[in-house]
Amino acid sequence: MKALIVEKDDDGKTSASVQQIEEDRLPEAEVTVKVEYSTVNYKDGLCIGPGGGLVRNYPHVPGIDFAGTVEASSDDRYSAGDKVVLTGWRVGEAHWGGYAEKARVKADWLVPLPKGLTTRQAMAVGTAGFTAMLAVMALQDHGLTPDAPEPVLVTGASGGVGSVATAILANLGYKVAAVTGRPDNADYLKELGASQIIAREELNETTKRPLESENWSGCIDAVGGAMLARVLGQMRYGASVAAVGLAGGPQLPATVIPFLLRGVNLLGIDSVMQPYDNRLRAWQRIATDLPMEKLEAMIQPASLKDLPALGADILKGQVKGRVVVEI
Repeated sequence: MKALIVEKDDDGKTSASVQQIEEDRLPEAEVTVKVEYSTVNYKDGLCIGPGGGLVRNYPHVPGIDFAGTVEASSDDRYSAGDKVVLTGWRVGEAHWGGYAEKARVKADWLVPLPKGLTTRQAMAVGTAGFTAMLAVMALQDHGLTPDAPEPVLVTGASGGVGSVATAILANLGYKVAAVTGRPDNADYLKELGASQIIAREELNETTKRPLESENWSGCIDAVGGAMLARVLGQMRYGASVAAVGLAGGPQLPATVIPFLLRGVNLLGIDSVMQPYDNRLRAWQRIATDLPMEKLEAMIQPASLKDLPALGADILKGQVKGRVVVEI
């Protein structure tokens, strides 16, 4: 079987290459899946790139998500021929992942492919889109409705999470303000449904004021850092921010004033260890709430041999939309 193998030499340097390996090298687990598609996430870039990022043991097969067909299962929940999706559970980091023709994983980590989705579409969604749906659900669970007067802000809107979030929100009737550092992506974001494009520089500027005008009814933030701190002071009373990423850094140079004087909620979104029921709920919502024609417009096709370059690109913020890797 073919696989992208990351290896580390005696000097601690890592390299990634497509190799032919024996199936018996797969880790022990209950379900063997014939992988059809995977995708590229920021974590994948870390695992492929120099130093290995999140990888602890070598040689290693990255790929934090995949979709395919069950080939064999010792667990009653899955049978040969079942279509399945996997995201999270540190697969592709601590456990061999989806950048191979086959993967062997625990049954608890899988979700049945929702009706109405193909395996290709599921990986066009991938971990990024799954995270975006979790964020939308969290905002709605905290009271966000489409009739809110202010737009919903999406930061890092050109990336995987932001693209899917923009398309879902617009499809559900929300007004979406999309933040991007790449002006040439404005038309792409408008096609996804954004009604307003905001240059990243407008929100990257620091301010000493802990509160500004109430501009946003909600926010899905993939940036963190100074931008998240700035956005917290611009939320309307009682609004929520779903934090999904840290492209702008892990520090949060903010005050507690937006929480105390405006009742703003900061909601952490974790896609890795989500309970099964909420994981299934999110995938079912994706199948109904994400317009497939918008999803198709996000897709950048790729193969295993493209992954080393794409891993480097995503770490530089140079990947737009959703990469779909045909295994």
